[in-house]
Amino acid sequence: MSTFTLRAALGLLLAAGVCLSAAGCGDDAPAAKDGKVTLVVNGLPPATEKAGHDRFLANVAEFEKANPDITIDAREGKMDPQTFPAKLAGGQLEDVFYVYFTDPAGLIAKHQVSDVSKYLKDFPATSQIKPEVLRVFQDGKGGTYGLPYKNYSMGLLYNRDLFAKAGLDPNAPPATWADVRTAARKIAGLGAGHVGYGDYSKSNTGGWHFTTELYSLGGDVAVDDGGTWKAAFNTPAGHQVLQQLKDMRWADNSMGSRQLLEWADLLQMMGGGRLGMYLATADNIPTIVNQYSGDYQTYGLGPIPDGRGTLGGGEGYMFKAGLSPEKIRAGLRWLTFWFASPDRIAAENKWAGETKQPVGLPEPAIYTGAAAATQAAADKQYANVPQQNYAPFVASMGRIPVKLEPPNAQQIYAVLDVAMQKVLTDRDANVDQLLTDAEKQVNSILAGVR
Repeated sequence: MSTFTLRAALGLLLAAGVCLSAAGCGDDAPAAKDGKVTLVVNGLPPATEKAGHDRFLANVAEFEKANPDITIDAREGKMDPQTFPAKLAGGQLEDVFYVYFTDPAGLIAKHQVSDVSKYLKDFPATSQIKPEVLRVFQDGKGGTYGLPYKNYSMGLLYNRDLFAKAGLDPNAPPATWADVRTAARKIAGLGAGHVGYGDYSKSNTGGWHFTTELYSLGGDVAVDDGGTWKAAFNTPAGHQVLQQLKDMRWADNSMGSRQLLEWADLLQMMGGGRLGMYLATADNIPTIVNQYSGDYQTYGLGPIPDGRGTLGGGEGYMFKAGLSPEKIRAGLRWLTFWFASPDRIAAENKWAGETKQPVGLPEPAIYTGAAAATQAAADKQYANVPQQNYAPFVASMGRIPVKLEPPNAQQIYAVLDVAMQKVLTDRDANVDQLLTDAEKQVNSILAGVR
């Protein structure tokens, strides 16, 4: 399952809220009398992913050797949307479990996770996590319920070879949406089925990209107005997003005739060498290379056009509600041993390089200070991808605000899919009417958000 699809499915399930009290999700097992703790965690890759599976178990073995009082009971998978609600409701959820950045707020509000704040002082690595990233796992009073592992933000993925063929500078990706439109026309002008710019409009991916494009113009999909959430996209910025896509599709003919695209379609088109640009995260690049016959040297990543904001997210781990202090400490030991440990970045990069996995992709770091410097040095030492191709994106990371998805994101995306579909398949689509219709539906979706 793709990153987007799994995140989407989980978001819908969490929105339903299946465990209504902390007591229902508690840790019923008393602490062992001999001081030993068995910690149940997920995140173990399936055995079919041999390299990752073996690496995880090797880290477990190393951790247990260094911490003989803790046994790690590792479960395969990160989060299974089919079983998560039942596990949460029945108290069978792992002690330390994987989440996306869109999940913590809801879990915290429903008291489904444990506050680990008072234990963090004993784990110095956590003090080097960027405050804005750690805030995803905190409540309004600063209580902390988990730790981040990775984060991402969207940029403009582009084919450097096509840029050169079209007379564009591969080292200077479009800085504005007007520049995108100009570059897309030139790439489409190469003929032979070339598409200048691609976009989604199906299976909630259209609404997802609309949100990203709106953020880039400084807009919002939804805002909290005194405790009531309201749609916020029926604005000049929202109009600009749809109107530009409509103009590129019909006036410029730079988006190709094939539409109603979803997640894998643009990756496949990019791998086929006929697509110039689309919005993506860095993790699209290895997928294009490994699944769709791409080449790392071909692809560049630039900042999101106009740069007034971008959609971001990530992943991390949380602690289920009702955990004993012993298990919380064990969980923090585990996470700061591996997932949130700057000291292990070099070893993990070395392993990744030896197993032919990409090292040095431009993912935003979760660290600040000395830990950030440690990561940068390790990435440079073991990089096996052309980091110079991503220099424009890296240079922008500190100045472009990163915003998370709106509440009830997947339901909202389904509504916004329709607007994206219409402007890309109907020459006579009325942009203002599409926004007005979507606004009414989204306000209905948001009415239940508190």
